[in-house]
Parts: sequence; structure tokens; C-alpha cells
Amino acid sequence: MVVEVQESLEKALKVLKKKMQLDGLQRELKNRRFYEKPSVKKRRKMQEAERRRRKARRRHN
Repeated sequence: MVVEVQESLEKALKVLKKKMQLDGLQRELKNRRFYEKPSVKKRRKMQEAERRRRKARRRHN
């Protein structure tokens, strides 16, 4: 990321955080902070998928 001379540091940090959030980098770093057993990872992914399905269902109703 290139920061312009005129650009404030706060604005540059805000842009960086937004890009990290859109890329899913923050979530991945949070998940990799501690080891997650494969069974726990599978359960978490299934719960996330169910949450997305419910959210999509609410939008269409």
C-alpha cells in the first residue's frame, strides 16, 4: 500500500483496515492465533454456512 504525502496517517490506517477486512485477513489471523482441531474447524465452518443460509433466507422473505 502506498501512502501519499498529503494523506494523513489516520486515513491510511483506515484504508488498510478496510482492505484487510474485505480480504478476510483479520478473520484468518484471528482463527490462526491458536491451533484448532479439525473437528472443531469443521463444526465452525458448518455453523458459519448455516448462519449465511439463514441470513440469505431472511433477505428473500
